[in-house]
Amino acid sequence: MSVPVSESPLNSCHQALGARMIPFAGWNLPVEYSGLLSEHKATRQAAGLFDISHMGQIRATGQGALAALEVLLANDPAKLKDGEGHYTFLLNDHGGVIDDLFLYRLRPDDFLLVVNASRHAEDLALLSKQKSNVSFVGSPGSTAGMALQGPRAPAILSKLIQGDLSNPSIPQRNHISNYTIAGHLVLVGATGYTGEEGYEFFMERKAGPKIWGHILATGKSEGLLPCGLGARDSLRLEAGFPLNGQDLSPEITPVEAGLGFFVDLTRPRPFLGRTTVEAQKQSGAPRVCIGIQGAAGHPPPRHDYPVFRGDQRIGVITSGVPSPT
Repeated sequence: MSVPVSESPLNSCHQALGARMIPFAGWNLPVEYSGLLSEHKATRQAAGLFDISHMGQIRATGQGALAALEVLLANDPAKLKDGEGHYTFLLNDHGGVIDDLFLYRLRPDDFLLVVNASRHAEDLALLSKQKSNVSFVGSPGSTAGMALQGPRAPAILSKLIQGDLSNPSIPQRNHISNYTIAGHLVLVGATGYTGEEGYEFFMERKAGPKIWGHILATGKSEGLLPCGLGARDSLRLEAGFPLNGQDLSPEITPVEAGLGFFVDLTRPRPFLGRTTVEAQKQSGAPRVCIGIQGAAGHPPPRHDYPVFRGDQRIGVITSGVPSPT
């Protein structure tokens, strides 16, 4: 029995560009257009545009929103000012990573959580257990999302917002703001998943195809290319960014993943998973995730390949791809 997949709001754009599509996290998404190598290099040298409509968005609103998020998230949301964001974790009782996500504070009692597609339903169910003056709302597929990444991304975004006199400046890193682009209201956050400068755009679903085409046309002179999941994976791994479900899981803590610095232990308030993570930060973790570089001329080790020292198995590969740059 086949598993149903959701279509991206940008599906017609991908078909028109001749993209090769694959199922990913319950969605039908482009894995490549012109080719993984050319898309990877374009993002490193100029700019790439990625469909991220599959990423879940959850709004937390109400007078109790901050208090609820302080109990649930590993990085302290109270430190965010309006319009700021940061990377954080939703942990289980044992400190394992249910999800890694990006949290924005839009207003004092209004937060946006950008979560992984494969964890959206689980995240929302856990968050919704908080009943004190807070509402959590997530509607998969109701919005379109895209990521503009690469050294030319700031120049392209500057062109896109030239006509928006109410907000003429591009957002600084880890900040978010509303802009009018191609006649539509777009929420733009300065972050990404490639190791390059970049921005993530969120808008109404029906506006997605028009804005996708407008960004590609505006960025053409800057070397912008549409890019798929293949390049996104090689770019993020070169940058050392984890993939939930491979490098992170409910059995792996942030400290074990080498990401303990995103867990804020300076606040007195307890949060899910704090006891385990705090103990590992003080005494060390029983295992750690590290980056390795394969020998030139050999195929890269892949996910779940065992690692040996002599005859002794000492670990496992969580992610592995060829490194174009």
